Amino acid sequence: MTEEKRYMRLSGLEPLIITPESNFINVGERTNVAGSRKFLRLIKEEEFDEALSIARHQVEGGAQIIDINMDDGLIDGKQAMVRFLNLIASEPDICRVPIMIDSSKWDIIEAGLQVVQGKCVVNSISLKEGEEKFIWEATQIKRYGAAVIVMAFDEVGQADNYERRIEIAERSYDVLVNKVGFPPEDIIFDLNIFPVATGMEEHRRNAIDFIDATKWVRENLPHVSVSGGVSNVSFSFRGNNIVREAMHSVFLYHAIQAGMNIGIVNPTMLEVYDDIPKDLLEYVEDVILDRREDATERLLEFAETVKGVKKQDNAKALEWRKLSLQERITHSLVKGIDTFIIEDAEEARLSVAKPLHVIEGHLMTGMNVVGDLFGVGKMFLPQVVKSARVMKKAVAYLNPFIEEEKGEEQQVLGKILMATVKGDVHDIGKNIVSVVLGCNNYQIVDLGVMVPPEKIIETAKKENVDAIGLSGLITPSLDEMVYLAKEMERQNFDVPLLIGGATTSKAHTAVKIDTQYKNAVVHVNDASRAVTIVGDLLNEDTRTEYISNLKKDYGIFREKFLKRGKTKSYISIDEARKRKYKIDWESAEITKPNQLGIHVIENTDLKQLLDYIDWSPFFRSWDLHGKFPDILTDDIVGEQASELYKDAQELLTKIVNEKLLKSKAVYGLFKANTVNEDDIEVYDDEGNITATFVTLRQQLKKKEGVSNLALSDFIAPKETSKEDYIGCFCVSTGFGTEALALQYEQENDDYNSIMIKALADRLAEAYAEYLHKEVRTTHWGYASEENLSNEELIKENYKGIRPAPGYPACPDHLEKNTIWDLLGVEEKIGVRLTESLAMWPAASVSGYYFGNPEAKYFGLGKITEDQLVDYSKRRNITKEEAEKWLNPNLAD
Repeated sequence: MTEEKRYMRLSGLEPLIITPESNFINVGERTNVAGSRKFLRLIKEEEFDEALSIARHQVEGGAQIIDINMDDGLIDGKQAMVRFLNLIASEPDICRVPIMIDSSKWDIIEAGLQVVQGKCVVNSISLKEGEEKFIWEATQIKRYGAAVIVMAFDEVGQADNYERRIEIAERSYDVLVNKVGFPPEDIIFDLNIFPVATGMEEHRRNAIDFIDATKWVRENLPHVSVSGGVSNVSFSFRGNNIVREAMHSVFLYHAIQAGMNIGIVNPTMLEVYDDIPKDLLEYVEDVILDRREDATERLLEFAETVKGVKKQDNAKALEWRKLSLQERITHSLVKGIDTFIIEDAEEARLSVAKPLHVIEGHLMTGMNVVGDLFGVGKMFLPQVVKSARVMKKAVAYLNPFIEEEKGEEQQVLGKILMATVKGDVHDIGKNIVSVVLGCNNYQIVDLGVMVPPEKIIETAKKENVDAIGLSGLITPSLDEMVYLAKEMERQNFDVPLLIGGATTSKAHTAVKIDTQYKNAVVHVNDASRAVTIVGDLLNEDTRTEYISNLKKDYGIFREKFLKRGKTKSYISIDEARKRKYKIDWESAEITKPNQLGIHVIENTDLKQLLDYIDWSPFFRSWDLHGKFPDILTDDIVGEQASELYKDAQELLTKIVNEKLLKSKAVYGLFKANTVNEDDIEVYDDEGNITATFVTLRQQLKKKEGVSNLALSDFIAPKETSKEDYIGCFCVSTGFGTEALALQYEQENDDYNSIMIKALADRLAEAYAEYLHKEVRTTHWGYASEENLSNEELIKENYKGIRPAPGYPACPDHLEKNTIWDLLGVEEKIGVRLTESLAMWPAASVSGYYFGNPEAKYFGLGKITEDQLVDYSKRRNITKEEAEKWLNPNLAD
């Protein structure tokens, strides 16, 4: 007897029955805070009415299910999910389609299930944390009557080949159907769509394995559906829409034939299968179906021939070259194309009386368009920096002609001095701001990094600058900025002071710097605001009112900020120590490191670090905000993020293949015990004290039973007579960075000059992650069975912690001195500390290793007066010195 056909039935106000005749069900995912920067902003700002318009647009655009995700650290996901679903319920044109409740947190999923109307889909559950949790969650979902997406993920990890996909799917199906009694027609398997044509051999079968696994699942697991995010397959070709669209269409063509019936795909990123040019179709199918050994190389080669072409034939790719001269120059600047700029600059030079007029006329006309587009959010920082590269190439060509005529200087809007303050070595953000201001006709005097205050003041006077921009990353930089503001006031300066950098904030600027200088002091939190701020500060018509309003705003902010701290209760350091985190050291299992002592690693192959890169901070450094890889499909910045990522991959490949950067590392694992509550003594093999780490303790008053943490809590006290251990390290991938950046600067290529530093920083963080894994699993070995994905590493799902001096658990930069002395960092690997304890090269990371399984990350919070005094005595320094290194008012 033939088994009865059972179909998934979902509903909003209207039913959605998924049958073989339904073809392919498209899921709209723009109502996802991780997938849409605009939607995230609207939810954060509680602009729910406008957020509803995004959902409406999804439905109008053909989405048959809408995915809703509220997982973000800065919003109350549970409250936002409930509120948004309730609002959708009152909008018939939206709620007619089923909802997909998407979250990694069960409390958010359940809150959504309790209010959603109709029959929805839960996205997602998996065997990642074992069968017990899987069964419990599935049982709850069944009780609410929802369908469910099951990820191909188990305790071992994500399924990344054919065998693992069918193994996890079969096991999940068996548990759901036979143990939970879950209706099989309500099961949707997400079998993991991964990129192809990455250049890595193990990725060759990613697409065909998914397709084959889909076929097996549909044939062997009755009544289920198969889903996936289609754009992942073309990950390697971000920025090349022609190839991407063809890859999506080819993949869908074969996956749908195999049984894939639900998925997330952007309809605008699909080419009609029959309309794909025959040569491109062959190259793409060779890759998707893994038909040739050289399929990737052939597609990559072909992709270069259509690079940058958008929805047009190759013959039309250069039609813009038929435009007028000014239109061509503007096009080159806006698009960041430098191929023809010399040719066009020469044509322009021959058409004007003086070569300077080309800069002031043709080029600045184009750059004004760039500035306007940037100002209204239609261009983004990476594109602006590319525009600057084209501009500089043209100016470099014209300069000899200008010198020949000894013409007057180009008219500029103002002269801005930019500097990273004394002791600090980080300048990526400063350089981006310089480029943006330069693109808007401001002259930049860039003094570089580690600039002492006397040089800043001397140069500002000599150059007669109109504003001064200060940048800093580490805590001591804040003191340098305060000192400079005081000195500028003492010397009667009358120019605005711009403050920026990772460690700076509006709070510190308002509380500490603004009070020291009568002229404008303004915190610039991202490069996109710099042009507007400087324009208002230097414009004679707006200057006085702008500064007056700024001073009032900072005054109000300062008053509120200083009052805010008084609403919190703090306990004394003695009381906090009584409330320390208590570990039962008698029963605690302490693992002795396999390799005690100091170890040096010379020149690790950078290829080993690539899988450990966390790309999200890379995009933030370019002022593109969003989680990777979701940012690549963001409806606002996705195209720019994709192009930036592609450029980064190209330069990263060059760095790795040509060994342009050198990496070094030193780490040590030592015997250790806690003494005097908050200090950690480090011993050599004979038991001699070789170093003492001075830790700090939380003092915020907490509810009963909640501990006030210090890092020393995770090391056995000396009086227990238990031998415990601690580690510390320093890694760097910065050797060679400055030379490469300078080389690019000399070639008028700010884009790659900034890019090389940003990538070096990412590699350094990746090296720290990689080395920590090696320490956990091998050198110390307390987590020898660990098997975590890069995503899990980024989320710090490992055992033990890796805190660092100057960060929330330990806002004490002086600890770097102890690490350097203990390990001999400068002598062994050449990384040195500046007078402000910044690491040089800049692309370096240092910190500790705590192996106790109960160790956790935390923020210290405010340091009260009695702990400050206590700390000063333990360090044998003055209270004023302690304040410089701890930043007690703002440590959080």
